[in-house]
Amino acid sequence: MTENWQRGGFGLYVHWPFCEAKCPYCDFNSYVSQSIDHDRWKAAYLSELNRVGSETPDRVLTSIFFGGGTPSLMEPSVVEEIIKTAGKLWPFTNDIEITIEANPSSVEAERFKGFQAGGVNRVSLGVQALNDTDLKALGRLHSVKEAREAIEIAQNTFERASFDLIYARQNQTLSQWESELSEAVAIGTDHLSLYQLTIEQGTAFGDRHKRGMLRGLPSEDLGADMYFATQDICEAAGLPAYETSNHARTGEESRHNQIYWRSGDYVGIGPGAHGRVTLNQMRLSTESFLAPGEWLKSVEDLNSGESERDPLDLGDQKDEFLLMGLRMSEGVDLSVFDFSDKYNEINNLSELGLVDKKDDTLRVTPQGRPLLNSILARLV
Repeated sequence: MTENWQRGGFGLYVHWPFCEAKCPYCDFNSYVSQSIDHDRWKAAYLSELNRVGSETPDRVLTSIFFGGGTPSLMEPSVVEEIIKTAGKLWPFTNDIEITIEANPSSVEAERFKGFQAGGVNRVSLGVQALNDTDLKALGRLHSVKEAREAIEIAQNTFERASFDLIYARQNQTLSQWESELSEAVAIGTDHLSLYQLTIEQGTAFGDRHKRGMLRGLPSEDLGADMYFATQDICEAAGLPAYETSNHARTGEESRHNQIYWRSGDYVGIGPGAHGRVTLNQMRLSTESFLAPGEWLKSVEDLNSGESERDPLDLGDQKDEFLLMGLRMSEGVDLSVFDFSDKYNEINNLSELGLVDKKDDTLRVTPQGRPLLNSILARLV
């Protein structure tokens, strides 16, 4: 069986779990802490790097991604040491992508210069809205002015810069979103991540919604109209969707996320980090302890922050291959696995105009993209 990581690439994900504040819509593994011992955390990250590096020799590293939380709150020296250590464990591709996520409220020009000097060459900014009223409603700590300044600093500091926006927000109209997205495109970015607001259980928004206190959410029809407007505006600006929520100029796609979507291998270190790694012809799913204190103690006492490691059987691998790969505009190569048991359903979806199959390539059509979850539910 083809090992997909050889085609999908090999990446490193580093999770920094701390934020300045918890956003009400966020269900990521993030925490607010008043005091952080950066030296202690650096030692733990380097210990984990050496552990996973010893298991994965002879790999070539495609990307490193510092996610969170708000990893731009890390000391630049910690980020630099992680990158240096990764370079000793694995050779880098010539065009390795090294990304750090940042919030505009934590952006300082000197700090960004420190990250850039340490090896970071791409930044992803969590802007989320270009409207001060909505930024406040989303629990963000920055203003539109600070967001624009952060984008300018990022574009002047790093080789590549991207930023995120959330749409289908409370009381947002279609024309307001069209105007805001046009404003974002005019800034001159080469990559945009554009997400519909989703209400997740266990978040502040989720609790409010359960009590009927989260008013002004758009109808499904309005959400769909916003989605199609997003495609049209970005396409016209030369930023077509290469994945369900991500738009980029050709060559500016996120290489790290493509590892996930193409079923490559990636090791995850840090609290709550997940991984997929192929060892001895077996694809493994790995998870780390969620709580920062528990993860840190496990690394220090047991030399591992990993909480679970499970082999994925062939059925699980096939399902993940479709779940992740069909998010991409390029689709999936059906020759990787035996999908003959799916062909009747694929033909049914094709007759409805929701998917397109040519030779061994299966793609979701533009008409099918808003129904991606329903399509996947029929295939996996």
